[in-house]
Amino acid sequence: MEHDKDVGAVVVGFDRYFNYYKVQYGTLCIRENPGCLFIATNRDAVTHLTDAQEWAGGGSMVGAVLGSTKQEPLVVGKPSTFMMDYLAKKFGITTSQICMVGDRLDTDVLFGQNGGCKTLLVLSGVTSEQMLQSPDNKIQPDFYTNQISDFLTLKTAAV
Repeated sequence: MEHDKDVGAVVVGFDRYFNYYKVQYGTLCIRENPGCLFIATNRDAVTHLTDAQEWAGGGSMVGAVLGSTKQEPLVVGKPSTFMMDYLAKKFGITTSQICMVGDRLDTDVLFGQNGGCKTLLVLSGVTSEQMLQSPDNKIQPDFYTNQISDFLTLKTAAV
């Protein structure tokens, strides 16, 4: 299989059209192009394309390339602090001034915690209250609420 010898990075994330050709092409670039980086947008095991069921997430696609290259990717999305560090530097703030809001414990909340931020879990997405309060759950946010619109009530009450 031919591949572009000038490729300097293979970026893998969620892709509804992920296939064997893409895995092989990325594998060749990472293995055969000197200095070619393997970058992952995230390692989410699942994603929610519909309310009916969970779908294989970007992490499954990253795993395919990891398995064929035996090389760990540089993760630039949640929960890696790469993005948080960049944002704090760009806007001249400390991470302690940031509150990470999200609906996933294993990416959003962990991202905030890894970056030194306060965290707010919104229960209107991936994580349920049952999952949050499970004895098996090791990731605890600083705060949680049922839905993001709860902030509107807080704002109205404070005025």
